[in-house]
Amino acid sequence: MNHRKLAIMRLMDSRRKFTARELAERFQVSIRTIQRDLDALQSMGFPLYTEVGVHGGYQVLPNRLLPPLQLHQSEALGLFLMLEYLEKVPDFPYGSVREHLAEQYFSSLPQDVQDLVMRMREHITFLQPHSSTHTQPMTTTILDAAVEKRGVSFQYSSRNGQKTVKVFPIGIYYDRGYWYMPARNKERVLLYRVDRMSNLEIMDETDVSTPNLHDWLRAKDERESVEVVLHFTDAGARQAASDIVFKSVQDKIWKGAVPVDELPYTARGLLAYGPEVKVVAPVELKQMVRSMLEKSLEQYL
Repeated sequence: MNHRKLAIMRLMDSRRKFTARELAERFQVSIRTIQRDLDALQSMGFPLYTEVGVHGGYQVLPNRLLPPLQLHQSEALGLFLMLEYLEKVPDFPYGSVREHLAEQYFSSLPQDVQDLVMRMREHITFLQPHSSTHTQPMTTTILDAAVEKRGVSFQYSSRNGQKTVKVFPIGIYYDRGYWYMPARNKERVLLYRVDRMSNLEIMDETDVSTPNLHDWLRAKDERESVEVVLHFTDAGARQAASDIVFKSVQDKIWKGAVPVDELPYTARGLLAYGPEVKVVAPVELKQMVRSMLEKSLEQYL
């Protein structure tokens, strides 16, 4: 495929409508040459369609094939390393891309590059904890709903049992083996774990005021908070450096404002540090950690 055909594919991907004359003038070739290029693209499966009349022209169908990847060898190796990592992230939205690239793109590579990819895979892996529940269709559906600002309804398994929920998703994020969906529920934003959701459906109702995930993450938390102070040992500080919550530890001390309703979550997270951390403040968090430790100890008495 020559560079002009690739450029036409990228140009047509804008979903604008172009006449053969407009394309010919843009690429400084004859109309006949452009028509041959368009015919060649259609024969390759590029989904062009034509509208006749004064306002007609060439346009791409919505479910179109995008231009092929053109990568250097090092970029192709990097692509397959990313695929190797994504295989360890369960329920990845639009996860079919992994199978598509791993099979179709891989088969199009020269044999020596294929052999190199196979050898490379024997020397690298990504250890990633994850939930055992597969929810890929839901992560894709949630992401679609968030982009379109549409509401969703689903059944949610909480500590108080099953309940029906109707919310507007802000987005999804992956943390420590689980997908989470922050969503607007009336005037509040609540956090839902995706593997605890079932019977998910997109509603017709929309709310254009729903923020996107990045704006929500950057926004100031308006919930009532308390200052938490932690003292880590040397080993604890090294462990905290790779913890998304406590990675800002300095001189073995961590300070930060934590919403009151997230103190139980914080306490459970601190249990993983064992004797490598001490809660200095607040008293409520101290008591939560102590209570959890006592309950754990009771199992061995």
